[in-house]
Amino acid sequence: QVQLVESGGGSVQPGGSLTLSCAASGSIFSIYTMAWYRQAPGKQRELVAAITSAGSTNYADSVKGRFTVSKNNAKNTVYLQMNSLKPEDTAVYYCYADLQEYRGTIPYDYWGQGTQVTVSS
Repeated sequence: QVQLVESGGGSVQPGGSLTLSCAASGSIFSIYTMAWYRQAPGKQRELVAAITSAGSTNYADSVKGRFTVSKNNAKNTVYLQMNSLKPEDTAVYYCYADLQEYRGTIPYDYWGQGTQVTVSS
């Protein structure tokens, strides 16, 4: 069974930095896309950053220039380096993976349990 386990959340002052990690484990044949989403209280979940198997990246306009998504293919791990954090970045951050468990099967979406990021003075 595939699991996505996030780590690295916490509290930080405005202007500070945090790095989130998400490791995918279990039966994994191929990972197509890994991404970070976030959901603030009372708001819909939104895409923050994504990275494909080829290394192409995509960012929400609100985080461009401040956040960087990267991955370690050997460890099936995706990272989110967050710099110049703002109070509006406060949310639960969720890891996402579009992956194939076995050769010839249909890829499915998987989600982590979420990790809280709070930016406050």
